[in-house]
Amino acid sequence: MSNYPPNPSGYPYGGPPPSQSYSSAPYGAPPQGGPPPNQPPSPYAPVAAPYGAPSAPHGHGAPSAPHGHGAPNQSYGGYPTPPPSAPYGSPFAALVPSAFPPGTDPSVIACFQVADQDGSGFIDDKELQRALSSYNQSFGLRTVHLLMYLFTNNNTRKIGPKEFTQVFYSLQSWRSIFERFDRDRSGKIDTNELRESLLSLGFSVSPVVLDLLVSKFDKSGGKNRAIEYDNFIECCLTVKGLTEKFKEKDTAFSGSATFTYESFMLTVLPFLIA
Repeated sequence: MSNYPPNPSGYPYGGPPPSQSYSSAPYGAPPQGGPPPNQPPSPYAPVAAPYGAPSAPHGHGAPSAPHGHGAPNQSYGGYPTPPPSAPYGSPFAALVPSAFPPGTDPSVIACFQVADQDGSGFIDDKELQRALSSYNQSFGLRTVHLLMYLFTNNNTRKIGPKEFTQVFYSLQSWRSIFERFDRDRSGKIDTNELRESLLSLGFSVSPVVLDLLVSKFDKSGGKNRAIEYDNFIECCLTVKGLTEKFKEKDTAFSGSATFTYESFMLTVLPFLIA
């Protein structure tokens, strides 16, 4: 993508899962070979796993530090190494300070530091919006809020160096996916292209859900049956975020989960009020 620095080797955030072949079987069909003994068939389409490969929890899976770096209390880009992360609780809990992952491109660090004018180690929603715009990534505040929520797991609407880096490279990956499936270079992807792009990210949704997504994120209200790039990002954030929240409850990867009323509301509302 133009103006973007290369993704550091091994950086795990936002990239599609390893290449895999997808069966032509209909949605909801069991994987080839049938389910293991004494186990009911999966309700999901035959992707490698029900939701794609399980993702590493926040704060893990970052690339290993280059030789001679990564010592305790080391700082990256002028920001101190954060303390060990605590379990997430309220979506309005204070954001834990973070640092740039080792190997982060200097231009990403510089972009954050320009936005962080008070040197607090955090940038707010409008500062993030301006920082992304400087790399030809223009989004409305709702999409920016979803980005911040997905990568911080709270609604404080502030983001630190680690999360900014995750957002930066995730958008780079998602833009590449959008351009790959926008085969006619119209700046839009249709229903089938959206299905293929979501599959490449590891998300297999039913035709009914796919139609709802197109109707929601098509700027024409569903008349054109096509989604532009900025709404594609919002669509991906919604599918990814809700899927990951569901996975937290579906520990057996069965396609079923039990929610209390409170946990259901806290799962869904952040995506509605962003």
